[in-house]
Amino acid sequence: MTDIEIAQKATMQRIVPLAQNKLGISDELLEPYGHYKAKLSLDYIETLKSNPNGKLILVTAISPTPAGEGKTTTSVGLTDGLNRIGKKAVVCLREPSLGPCFGMKGGAAGGGYAQVVPMEDINLHFTGDFHAIGLANNLLAALIDNHIHHGNALGIDVRRVVWKRVVDMNDRALRDITVALGGIGNGYPRQDGFDIVVASEVMAIFCLSTSIAEMKEKFGNIIVAYTRERKAIRARDLNAHGAMTVLLKDAFKPNVVQTLEGNIAFVHGGPFANIAHGCNTVISTQTALKLADYVVTEAGFGADLGAEKFVDIKCRKSGLKPDAAVIVATIKALKYHGGVKLDSLRVENLEALELGLKNLERHVRNIHENFGLPCVVAINKFSFDTQAEIDLITKKFAHHQVKVVIADHWANGGAGAEDLAREVVNTIETTPADFRFVYEDDTPLWGKMEAIAKKIYGAKGIAADAKVRKQIDKLQKDGFGTYPVCVAKTQYSFSTDAKLLGAPEDHVVKIREVRLSAGAEFVVMICGDIMTMPGLPKSPSADRIDIDEDGKIVGLF
Repeated sequence: MTDIEIAQKATMQRIVPLAQNKLGISDELLEPYGHYKAKLSLDYIETLKSNPNGKLILVTAISPTPAGEGKTTTSVGLTDGLNRIGKKAVVCLREPSLGPCFGMKGGAAGGGYAQVVPMEDINLHFTGDFHAIGLANNLLAALIDNHIHHGNALGIDVRRVVWKRVVDMNDRALRDITVALGGIGNGYPRQDGFDIVVASEVMAIFCLSTSIAEMKEKFGNIIVAYTRERKAIRARDLNAHGAMTVLLKDAFKPNVVQTLEGNIAFVHGGPFANIAHGCNTVISTQTALKLADYVVTEAGFGADLGAEKFVDIKCRKSGLKPDAAVIVATIKALKYHGGVKLDSLRVENLEALELGLKNLERHVRNIHENFGLPCVVAINKFSFDTQAEIDLITKKFAHHQVKVVIADHWANGGAGAEDLAREVVNTIETTPADFRFVYEDDTPLWGKMEAIAKKIYGAKGIAADAKVRKQIDKLQKDGFGTYPVCVAKTQYSFSTDAKLLGAPEDHVVKIREVRLSAGAEFVVMICGDIMTMPGLPKSPSADRIDIDEDGKIVGLF
Protein backbone atom coordinates (compact mmCIF):
# COMPACT_ATOMS: atom_id res chain seq x y z
CA MET A 1 0.00 0.00 0.00
CA THR A 2 1.05 3.60 -0.52
CA ASP A 3 1.62 5.92 2.44
CA ILE A 4 -1.69 7.68 1.93
CA GLU A 5 -3.56 4.36 1.70
CA ILE A 6 -1.99 3.22 4.97
CA ALA A 7 -2.95 6.50 6.63
CA GLN A 8 -6.51 6.39 5.30
CA LYS A 9 -7.04 2.87 6.67
CA ALA A 10 -5.78 3.83 10.13
CA THR A 11 -8.19 4.05 13.07
CA MET A 12 -7.35 7.34 14.73
CA GLN A 13 -8.21 8.20 18.31
CA ARG A 14 -9.89 11.47 19.20
CA ILE A 15 -7.11 13.85 20.04
CA VAL A 16 -8.54 15.42 23.21
CA PRO A 17 -8.95 12.19 25.25
CA LEU A 18 -5.72 10.84 23.74
CA ALA A 19 -3.71 13.86 24.94
CA GLN A 20 -5.30 13.54 28.38
CA ASN A 21 -4.47 9.83 28.54
CA LYS A 22 -0.90 10.15 27.24
CA LEU A 23 0.25 13.46 28.72
CA GLY A 24 -2.36 14.38 31.35
CA ILE A 25 -3.60 17.43 29.43
CA SER A 26 -7.21 18.13 30.41
CA ASP A 27 -9.77 18.88 27.71
CA GLU A 28 -10.20 22.59 28.50
CA LEU A 29 -6.53 23.16 27.68
CA LEU A 30 -6.93 21.99 24.09
CA GLU A 31 -8.69 23.75 21.22
CA PRO A 32 -9.91 21.03 18.83
CA TYR A 33 -9.74 21.56 15.07
CA GLY A 34 -12.10 18.71 14.28
CA HIS A 35 -11.70 15.38 16.07
CA TYR A 36 -8.06 14.55 15.36
CA LYS A 37 -6.03 17.73 15.67
CA ALA A 38 -5.93 20.46 18.28
CA LYS A 39 -3.98 23.46 19.50
CA LEU A 40 -2.51 23.65 22.99
CA SER A 41 -3.30 26.56 25.31
CA LEU A 42 -0.47 29.08 25.76
CA ASP A 43 -1.64 29.75 29.32
CA TYR A 44 -1.17 26.05 30.09
CA ILE A 45 2.32 26.11 28.57
CA GLU A 46 3.25 28.90 30.99
CA THR A 47 2.36 26.66 33.95
CA LEU A 48 4.82 23.98 32.78
CA LYS A 49 7.98 26.10 33.06
CA SER A 50 8.94 24.77 36.49
CA ASN A 51 8.74 21.14 35.30
CA PRO A 52 12.06 19.36 34.72
CA ASN A 53 13.11 18.73 31.13
CA GLY A 54 13.14 15.34 29.48
CA LYS A 55 15.92 14.14 27.20
CA LEU A 56 16.17 15.69 23.72
CA ILE A 57 17.06 13.49 20.74
CA LEU A 58 18.01 15.17 17.45
CA VAL A 59 17.29 13.16 14.30
CA THR A 60 19.29 14.19 11.25
CA ALA A 61 20.57 12.44 8.13
CA ILE A 62 23.16 12.03 5.43
CA SER A 63 23.11 14.43 2.48
CA PRO A 64 19.76 13.71 0.79
CA THR A 65 19.44 11.89 -2.51
CA PRO A 66 16.62 11.04 -4.93
CA ALA A 67 16.80 7.54 -3.41
CA GLY A 68 15.41 8.83 -0.10
CA GLU A 69 16.58 8.54 3.49
CA GLY A 70 13.45 8.65 5.70
CA LYS A 71 14.35 11.15 8.42
CA THR A 72 10.76 12.03 9.35
CA THR A 73 9.75 8.38 9.11
CA THR A 74 12.58 7.45 11.46
CA SER A 75 11.67 10.25 13.89
CA VAL A 76 8.12 8.89 14.12
CA GLY A 77 9.24 5.25 14.25
CA LEU A 78 11.77 6.01 17.00
CA THR A 79 9.08 7.79 19.04
CA ASP A 80 6.75 4.81 18.70
CA GLY A 81 9.64 2.48 19.55
CA LEU A 82 10.47 4.45 22.70
CA ASN A 83 6.87 4.24 23.83
CA ARG A 84 6.82 0.50 23.12
CA ILE A 85 9.80 -0.08 25.44
CA GLY A 86 8.07 1.79 28.24
CA LYS A 87 9.35 5.35 27.77
CA LYS A 88 7.11 8.40 27.71
CA ALA A 89 8.06 9.97 24.37
CA VAL A 90 6.75 12.73 22.10
CA VAL A 91 7.87 13.66 18.60
CA CYS A 92 8.24 17.29 17.46
CA LEU A 93 8.14 17.85 13.70
CA ARG A 94 7.77 20.65 11.19
CA GLU A 95 4.60 21.28 9.21
CA PRO A 96 4.93 20.40 5.50
CA SER A 97 4.98 23.16 2.89
CA LEU A 98 2.55 22.98 -0.01
CA GLY A 99 5.43 23.72 -2.41
CA PRO A 100 7.15 20.33 -1.99
CA CYS A 101 3.82 18.53 -1.48
CA PHE A 102 2.72 19.56 -4.99
CA GLY A 103 6.26 19.71 -6.36
CA MET A 104 9.07 17.17 -6.22
CA LYS A 105 9.09 15.72 -2.71
CA GLY A 106 5.46 14.89 -2.02
CA GLY A 107 4.12 14.70 1.53
CA ALA A 108 6.16 15.08 4.70
CA ALA A 109 4.31 13.31 7.49
CA GLY A 110 6.44 10.18 7.64
CA GLY A 111 5.83 7.03 5.67
CA GLY A 112 4.67 3.44 5.76
CA TYR A 113 3.64 2.47 9.30
CA ALA A 114 5.60 5.32 10.87
CA GLN A 115 3.43 8.33 10.11
CA VAL A 116 1.69 11.19 11.85
CA VAL A 117 -2.02 11.53 11.14
CA PRO A 118 -4.40 12.86 9.87
CA MET A 119 -1.91 12.68 7.02
CA GLU A 120 -3.96 14.55 4.39
CA ASP A 121 -4.74 17.43 6.76
CA ILE A 122 -1.13 17.77 7.90
CA ASN A 123 0.19 17.79 4.33
CA LEU A 124 -2.41 20.25 3.08
CA HIS A 125 -3.88 23.21 4.98
CA PHE A 126 -3.64 21.65 8.47
CA THR A 127 -4.69 24.30 11.03
CA GLY A 128 -3.97 27.25 8.75
CA ASP A 129 -0.64 28.27 10.31
CA PHE A 130 1.17 28.79 7.01
CA HIS A 131 -1.67 30.87 5.62
CA ALA A 132 -1.50 33.10 8.69
CA ILE A 133 2.28 33.43 8.34
CA GLY A 134 1.91 34.37 4.66
CA LEU A 135 -0.77 36.93 5.49
CA ALA A 136 1.34 38.54 8.21
CA ASN A 137 4.29 38.78 5.80
CA ASN A 138 2.18 40.23 3.00
CA LEU A 139 0.38 42.66 5.33
CA LEU A 140 3.78 44.18 6.04
CA ALA A 141 4.52 44.33 2.29
CA ALA A 142 1.19 46.06 1.67
CA LEU A 143 1.83 48.58 4.44
CA ILE A 144 5.21 49.47 2.93
CA ASP A 145 3.71 50.28 -0.48
CA ASN A 146 0.74 52.00 1.11
CA HIS A 147 3.05 54.26 3.13
CA ILE A 148 4.98 55.22 0.00
CA HIS A 149 1.73 55.88 -1.90
CA HIS A 150 0.35 58.19 0.81
CA GLY A 151 3.27 60.61 0.96
CA ASN A 152 6.23 58.51 2.17
CA ALA A 153 6.77 60.40 5.42
CA LEU A 154 9.61 58.04 6.35
CA GLY A 155 11.50 58.82 3.17
CA ILE A 156 11.72 55.21 1.96
CA ASP A 157 13.86 54.86 -1.15
CA VAL A 158 11.71 52.71 -3.47
CA ARG A 159 14.94 51.26 -4.92
CA ARG A 160 15.90 50.00 -1.48
CA VAL A 161 12.78 48.14 -0.35
CA VAL A 162 14.16 44.78 0.78
CA TRP A 163 10.98 43.14 2.07
CA LYS A 164 9.53 40.54 -0.30
CA ARG A 165 6.07 39.07 -0.58
CA VAL A 166 5.57 35.32 -0.07
CA VAL A 167 3.36 32.45 -1.20
CA ASP A 168 3.43 28.82 -0.01
CA MET A 169 3.94 27.29 -3.43
CA ASN A 170 6.92 26.77 -5.73
CA ASP A 171 6.50 29.41 -8.44
CA ARG A 172 9.61 30.50 -10.36
CA ALA A 173 7.62 33.14 -12.29
CA LEU A 174 7.32 35.18 -9.08
CA ARG A 175 11.03 35.37 -8.23
CA ASP A 176 11.47 38.77 -9.89
CA ILE A 177 8.47 40.93 -10.77
CA THR A 178 7.39 44.56 -11.15
CA VAL A 179 4.55 45.84 -8.98
CA ALA A 180 2.27 48.91 -8.99
CA LEU A 181 1.82 49.18 -12.74
CA GLY A 182 -1.35 50.71 -14.16
CA GLY A 183 -1.27 54.34 -13.18
CA ILE A 184 -1.07 56.79 -10.27
CA GLY A 185 -3.82 55.14 -8.26
CA ASN A 186 -1.84 51.91 -7.97
CA GLY A 187 1.23 53.39 -6.29
CA TYR A 188 4.83 53.77 -7.44
CA PRO A 189 6.12 51.08 -9.80
CA ARG A 190 9.15 49.22 -8.49
CA GLN A 191 10.97 45.92 -8.79
CA ASP A 192 9.82 43.28 -6.29
CA GLY A 193 9.77 39.52 -5.85
CA PHE A 194 8.34 36.59 -3.92
CA ASP A 195 9.93 34.04 -1.60
CA ILE A 196 8.25 30.83 -0.51
CA VAL A 197 6.57 31.14 2.93
CA VAL A 198 8.95 28.67 4.53
CA ALA A 199 11.96 30.83 3.61
CA SER A 200 10.45 34.00 5.09
CA GLU A 201 11.73 35.92 8.09
CA VAL A 202 8.21 35.81 9.55
CA MET A 203 8.42 32.00 9.57
CA ALA A 204 11.83 32.17 11.25
CA ILE A 205 10.59 34.57 13.94
CA PHE A 206 7.49 32.43 14.47
CA CYS A 207 9.67 29.35 15.03
CA LEU A 208 12.31 31.00 17.23
CA SER A 209 10.00 32.93 19.58
CA THR A 210 8.98 31.63 23.00
CA SER A 211 6.01 33.94 23.59
CA ILE A 212 3.55 36.21 21.79
CA ALA A 213 5.29 39.24 23.31
CA GLU A 214 8.70 38.12 22.06
CA MET A 215 7.29 37.44 18.59
CA LYS A 216 5.77 40.94 18.46
CA GLU A 217 9.07 42.50 19.54
CA LYS A 218 10.98 40.60 16.86
CA PHE A 219 8.44 41.58 14.19
CA GLY A 220 9.01 45.21 15.12
CA ASN A 221 12.77 44.78 14.56
CA ILE A 222 12.42 43.60 10.95
CA ILE A 223 14.24 45.90 8.53
CA VAL A 224 12.03 46.40 5.48
CA ALA A 225 13.73 49.20 3.55
CA TYR A 226 16.29 52.00 3.63
CA THR A 227 16.19 55.72 2.95
CA ARG A 228 18.44 57.47 0.42
CA GLU A 229 20.77 58.16 3.34
CA ARG A 230 20.89 54.39 4.06
CA LYS A 231 18.90 54.73 7.28
CA ALA A 232 17.12 51.47 8.12
CA ILE A 233 13.30 51.46 8.20
CA ARG A 234 11.83 48.83 10.49
CA ALA A 235 8.39 47.28 10.70
CA ARG A 236 7.72 49.19 13.94
CA ASP A 237 8.27 52.47 12.04
CA LEU A 238 5.20 51.49 10.01
CA ASN A 239 3.37 50.36 13.16
CA ALA A 240 2.97 46.96 11.49
CA HIS A 241 4.17 44.59 14.21
CA GLY A 242 0.98 44.65 16.30
CA ALA A 243 -1.32 43.76 13.42
CA MET A 244 1.11 41.07 12.23
CA THR A 245 1.05 39.50 15.67
CA VAL A 246 -2.75 39.55 15.77
CA LEU A 247 -2.82 37.45 12.61
CA LEU A 248 -0.60 34.86 14.31
CA LYS A 249 -2.05 34.74 17.84
CA ASP A 250 -3.80 31.40 17.21
CA ALA A 251 -1.19 29.97 14.85
CA PHE A 252 1.42 30.38 17.60
CA LYS A 253 -0.28 27.71 19.73
CA PRO A 254 1.41 24.31 19.12
CA ASN A 255 -0.49 21.76 17.04
CA VAL A 256 -1.17 18.39 18.67
CA VAL A 257 -1.74 15.28 16.54
CA GLN A 258 -0.87 11.57 16.81
CA THR A 259 1.23 8.83 15.26
CA LEU A 260 -0.39 5.77 13.70
CA GLU A 261 0.26 3.99 17.03
CA GLY A 262 -1.55 6.64 19.06
CA ASN A 263 1.44 8.51 20.46
CA ILE A 264 1.48 12.30 20.70
CA ALA A 265 3.14 14.45 18.05
CA PHE A 266 3.62 18.22 18.05
CA VAL A 267 3.73 19.46 14.45
CA HIS A 268 4.39 23.18 14.39
CA GLY A 269 6.29 25.60 12.16
CA GLY A 270 8.13 24.64 9.00
CA PRO A 271 11.18 26.51 7.67
CA PHE A 272 13.19 24.80 4.94
CA ALA A 273 16.72 23.78 5.96
CA ASN A 274 18.39 24.49 2.62
CA ILE A 275 17.26 28.15 2.56
CA ALA A 276 16.10 28.77 6.14
CA HIS A 277 16.94 27.35 9.58
CA GLY A 278 15.05 24.09 9.17
CA CYS A 279 13.61 23.38 12.65
CA ASN A 280 10.16 23.21 14.21
CA THR A 281 9.09 25.86 16.73
CA VAL A 282 11.05 26.43 19.92
CA ILE A 283 7.80 26.66 21.90
CA SER A 284 6.63 23.20 20.85
CA THR A 285 10.03 21.61 21.59
CA GLN A 286 10.26 23.29 24.99
CA THR A 287 6.70 22.27 25.83
CA ALA A 288 7.26 18.65 24.82
CA LEU A 289 10.36 18.51 27.04
CA LYS A 290 8.20 19.50 30.03
CA LEU A 291 5.63 16.81 29.27
CA ALA A 292 7.68 13.77 28.25
CA ASP A 293 10.77 11.86 29.35
CA TYR A 294 12.11 11.72 25.79
CA VAL A 295 11.49 14.17 22.95
CA VAL A 296 12.44 13.28 19.39
CA THR A 297 12.87 16.18 16.99
CA GLU A 298 14.24 16.42 13.48
CA ALA A 299 16.26 19.04 11.64
CA GLY A 300 15.79 19.32 7.90
CA PHE A 301 17.94 17.73 5.19
CA GLY A 302 21.49 16.56 5.98
CA ALA A 303 23.35 17.26 9.21
CA ASP A 304 25.49 19.88 7.42
CA LEU A 305 22.37 22.02 7.01
CA GLY A 306 19.59 21.13 9.45
CA ALA A 307 21.68 19.91 12.37
CA GLU A 308 24.18 22.78 12.07
CA LYS A 309 21.36 25.34 12.15
CA PHE A 310 19.60 23.45 14.94
CA VAL A 311 22.77 23.80 16.99
CA ASP A 312 24.06 27.23 15.97
CA ILE A 313 20.71 29.03 15.62
CA LYS A 314 17.88 27.25 17.45
CA CYS A 315 19.88 25.97 20.43
CA ARG A 316 21.96 29.14 20.70
CA LYS A 317 18.85 31.31 20.90
CA SER A 318 16.66 29.05 23.04
CA GLY A 319 19.09 27.34 25.44
CA LEU A 320 18.03 23.90 24.21
CA LYS A 321 20.70 21.20 24.39
CA PRO A 322 20.28 17.82 22.69
CA ASP A 323 21.42 14.75 24.61
CA ALA A 324 22.12 12.61 21.54
CA ALA A 325 21.74 12.52 17.78
CA VAL A 326 20.50 9.88 15.36
CA ILE A 327 21.88 9.99 11.81
CA VAL A 328 19.56 8.34 9.31
CA ALA A 329 20.78 6.66 6.13
CA THR A 330 19.59 4.07 3.66
CA ILE A 331 21.91 1.65 1.94
CA LYS A 332 20.57 2.64 -1.46
CA ALA A 333 21.23 6.35 -0.74
CA LEU A 334 24.77 5.53 0.34
CA LYS A 335 25.33 3.63 -2.90
CA TYR A 336 24.02 6.65 -4.78
CA HIS A 337 26.68 8.75 -3.06
CA GLY A 338 29.13 6.09 -4.24
CA GLY A 339 28.21 6.68 -7.87
CA VAL A 340 25.46 4.11 -8.56
CA LYS A 341 22.64 5.25 -10.85
CA LEU A 342 19.07 5.30 -9.56
CA ASP A 343 17.96 2.30 -11.61
CA SER A 344 20.74 0.08 -10.19
CA LEU A 345 20.43 0.80 -6.46
CA ARG A 346 18.70 -2.48 -5.65
CA VAL A 347 21.75 -4.47 -6.77
CA GLU A 348 24.41 -5.30 -4.18
CA ASN A 349 27.49 -3.15 -4.75
CA LEU A 350 29.96 -3.18 -1.86
CA GLU A 351 32.54 -1.05 -3.65
CA ALA A 352 30.07 1.78 -4.27
CA LEU A 353 28.68 1.43 -0.76
CA GLU A 354 32.16 1.87 0.72
CA LEU A 355 32.67 5.01 -1.36
CA GLY A 356 29.26 6.38 -0.33
CA LEU A 357 30.00 5.74 3.33
CA LYS A 358 32.38 8.70 3.22
CA ASN A 359 29.32 10.97 3.29
CA LEU A 360 27.96 9.27 6.39
CA GLU A 361 31.40 9.26 8.03
CA ARG A 362 31.77 13.02 7.65
CA HIS A 363 28.33 13.62 9.16
CA VAL A 364 29.22 11.36 12.09
CA ARG A 365 32.51 13.20 12.65
CA ASN A 366 30.71 16.53 12.55
CA ILE A 367 28.17 15.38 15.14
CA HIS A 368 30.95 14.10 17.43
CA GLU A 369 33.73 16.62 16.91
CA ASN A 370 31.91 19.85 16.08
CA PHE A 371 28.65 19.50 18.05
CA GLY A 372 29.99 17.31 20.87
CA LEU A 373 27.06 14.87 20.73
CA PRO A 374 27.00 11.09 21.05
CA CYS A 375 25.22 9.56 18.09
CA VAL A 376 23.67 6.40 16.72
CA VAL A 377 23.48 5.52 13.01
CA ALA A 378 20.03 4.29 11.98
CA ILE A 379 19.89 2.34 8.72
CA ASN A 380 16.35 2.67 7.40
CA LYS A 381 15.91 -0.84 6.02
CA PHE A 382 14.64 -1.94 2.62
CA SER A 383 13.81 -5.52 1.64
CA PHE A 384 16.58 -5.65 -0.99
CA ASP A 385 19.38 -4.66 1.42
CA THR A 386 21.85 -7.55 1.70
CA GLN A 387 23.58 -8.92 4.78
CA ALA A 388 26.97 -8.25 3.21
CA GLU A 389 26.07 -4.58 2.84
CA ILE A 390 24.84 -4.37 6.42
CA ASP A 391 27.99 -6.10 7.69
CA LEU A 392 30.21 -3.65 5.80
CA ILE A 393 28.54 -0.63 7.43
CA THR A 394 28.66 -2.18 10.90
CA LYS A 395 32.36 -3.04 10.52
CA LYS A 396 33.24 0.39 9.17
CA PHE A 397 31.61 2.27 12.03
CA ALA A 398 32.99 0.05 14.76
CA HIS A 399 36.23 2.04 14.18
CA HIS A 400 34.32 5.25 14.93
CA GLN A 401 32.84 3.78 18.14
CA VAL A 402 29.37 4.40 16.73
CA LYS A 403 26.60 1.81 16.94
CA VAL A 404 24.79 1.03 13.70
CA VAL A 405 21.20 -0.14 14.15
CA ILE A 406 19.02 -1.60 11.42
CA ALA A 407 15.50 -0.19 11.76
CA ASP A 408 12.44 -1.57 10.03
CA HIS A 409 9.84 0.95 11.16
CA TRP A 410 8.52 1.72 7.66
CA ALA A 411 7.18 -1.84 7.40
CA ASN A 412 6.63 -2.65 11.09
CA GLY A 413 6.01 0.65 12.85
CA GLY A 414 7.31 1.05 16.39
CA ALA A 415 8.12 -2.66 16.66
CA GLY A 416 10.67 -2.20 13.90
CA ALA A 417 12.38 0.61 15.83
CA GLU A 418 12.59 -0.98 19.30
CA ASP A 419 16.27 -1.87 18.87
CA LEU A 420 16.98 1.68 17.79
CA ALA A 421 15.05 3.04 20.77
CA ARG A 422 17.00 0.85 23.22
CA GLU A 423 20.33 1.88 21.69
CA VAL A 424 19.45 5.58 21.83
CA VAL A 425 18.41 5.31 25.48
CA ASN A 426 21.59 3.38 26.29
CA THR A 427 23.71 5.99 24.49
CA ILE A 428 22.11 8.83 26.46
CA GLU A 429 22.55 6.99 29.76
CA THR A 430 26.18 5.98 29.20
CA THR A 431 27.67 8.76 27.07
CA PRO A 432 27.07 12.31 28.29
CA ALA A 433 26.98 15.05 25.68
CA ASP A 434 29.73 17.67 25.52
CA PHE A 435 27.52 20.05 23.58
CA ARG A 436 29.15 22.96 21.75
CA PHE A 437 28.65 25.39 18.88
CA VAL A 438 30.63 25.53 15.66
CA TYR A 439 31.64 29.16 16.37
CA GLU A 440 31.37 31.70 19.17
CA ASP A 441 29.05 34.72 19.25
CA ASP A 442 31.94 37.18 19.01
CA THR A 443 33.46 35.54 15.93
CA PRO A 444 33.06 37.99 13.02
CA LEU A 445 30.47 37.12 10.36
CA TRP A 446 33.14 36.21 7.80
CA GLY A 447 34.83 33.97 10.37
CA LYS A 448 31.52 32.28 11.23
CA MET A 449 30.86 31.44 7.60
CA GLU A 450 34.45 30.27 7.21
CA ALA A 451 34.15 28.03 10.29
CA ILE A 452 31.01 26.37 8.92
CA ALA A 453 32.57 25.89 5.48
CA LYS A 454 35.84 24.43 6.77
CA LYS A 455 34.65 22.45 9.78
CA ILE A 456 31.30 21.18 8.49
CA TYR A 457 31.55 21.19 4.69
CA GLY A 458 35.21 20.16 4.33
CA ALA A 459 35.92 23.27 2.23
CA LYS A 460 39.32 24.91 1.94
CA GLY A 461 37.75 28.33 2.25
CA ILE A 462 35.02 30.77 1.27
CA ALA A 463 34.84 33.48 -1.38
CA ALA A 464 32.68 36.45 -2.30
CA ASP A 465 32.89 39.24 -4.84
CA ALA A 466 33.77 42.74 -3.71
CA LYS A 467 30.14 43.88 -3.45
CA VAL A 468 29.11 40.97 -1.20
CA ARG A 469 32.25 41.27 0.93
CA LYS A 470 31.51 44.98 1.40
CA GLN A 471 27.95 44.11 2.55
CA ILE A 472 29.30 41.62 5.09
CA ASP A 473 31.80 44.16 6.39
CA LYS A 474 29.06 46.78 6.72
CA LEU A 475 26.79 44.40 8.66
CA GLN A 476 29.71 43.71 10.97
CA LYS A 477 30.37 47.43 11.42
CA ASP A 478 26.67 48.18 12.00
CA GLY A 479 26.53 45.86 15.02
CA PHE A 480 25.10 42.68 13.51
CA GLY A 481 28.34 40.72 13.82
CA THR A 482 27.16 38.85 16.91
CA TYR A 483 24.31 37.27 14.96
CA PRO A 484 24.59 33.62 13.89
CA VAL A 485 24.84 32.74 10.21
CA CYS A 486 22.08 30.91 8.33
CA VAL A 487 23.55 29.29 5.21
CA ALA A 488 21.35 28.84 2.16
CA LYS A 489 22.87 26.26 -0.21
CA THR A 490 22.07 23.05 -2.03
CA GLN A 491 21.06 20.19 0.25
CA TYR A 492 22.48 17.52 -2.05
CA SER A 493 26.17 18.08 -1.37
CA PHE A 494 28.55 19.33 1.29
CA SER A 495 29.65 21.77 -1.40
CA THR A 496 27.58 24.32 -3.34
CA ASP A 497 27.59 22.01 -6.39
CA ALA A 498 24.70 19.55 -6.17
CA LYS A 499 26.59 17.08 -8.37
CA LEU A 500 29.53 16.69 -5.97
CA LEU A 501 28.32 13.68 -3.99
CA GLY A 502 30.01 11.78 -1.18
CA ALA A 503 32.38 13.93 0.89
CA PRO A 504 34.11 16.45 -1.38
CA GLU A 505 37.17 18.24 -0.01
CA ASP A 506 39.13 21.41 -0.80
CA HIS A 507 36.21 23.06 -2.57
CA VAL A 508 35.42 26.75 -2.16
CA VAL A 509 32.05 27.98 -0.89
CA LYS A 510 31.06 31.04 -2.93
CA ILE A 511 28.74 33.50 -1.16
CA ARG A 512 26.43 34.94 -3.81
CA GLU A 513 24.17 37.16 -1.72
CA VAL A 514 23.76 38.32 1.88
CA ARG A 515 20.46 39.13 3.60
CA LEU A 516 19.98 40.54 7.07
CA SER A 517 17.13 39.09 9.13
CA ALA A 518 17.18 41.70 11.88
CA GLY A 519 13.96 40.42 13.48
CA ALA A 520 14.98 36.76 13.52
CA GLU A 521 18.49 37.91 14.48
CA PHE A 522 20.59 36.02 11.98
CA VAL A 523 22.41 36.77 8.73
CA VAL A 524 21.54 34.68 5.68
CA MET A 525 24.46 33.75 3.44
CA ILE A 526 23.12 32.58 0.07
CA CYS A 527 25.67 30.31 -1.61
CA GLY A 528 25.87 28.80 -5.07
CA ASP A 529 22.74 28.78 -7.21
CA ILE A 530 20.17 28.02 -4.47
CA MET A 531 16.85 29.89 -4.84
CA THR A 532 14.66 31.25 -2.02
CA MET A 533 11.69 30.69 -4.35
CA PRO A 534 11.94 27.16 -5.77
CA GLY A 535 10.40 26.09 -9.06
CA LEU A 536 8.24 23.08 -9.85
CA PRO A 537 9.85 20.11 -11.64
CA LYS A 538 8.85 19.03 -15.16
CA SER A 539 6.55 16.38 -13.70
CA PRO A 540 5.31 17.78 -10.36
CA SER A 541 3.50 15.72 -7.74
CA ALA A 542 0.43 17.84 -8.52
CA ASP A 543 0.04 15.77 -11.72
CA ARG A 544 -0.81 12.73 -9.58
CA ILE A 545 -2.89 14.32 -6.82
CA ASP A 546 -6.64 14.09 -7.25
CA ILE A 547 -9.93 13.49 -5.47
CA ASP A 548 -12.20 10.61 -6.50
CA GLU A 549 -15.97 10.47 -6.79
CA ASP A 550 -16.25 9.45 -3.14
CA GLY A 551 -14.32 12.50 -1.96
CA LYS A 552 -11.14 10.53 -1.16
CA ILE A 553 -7.78 12.19 -1.86
CA VAL A 554 -5.43 10.07 -3.98
CA GLY A 555 -1.80 10.44 -5.04
CA LEU A 556 -0.73 12.77 -2.23
CA PHE A 557 2.25 10.55 -1.35
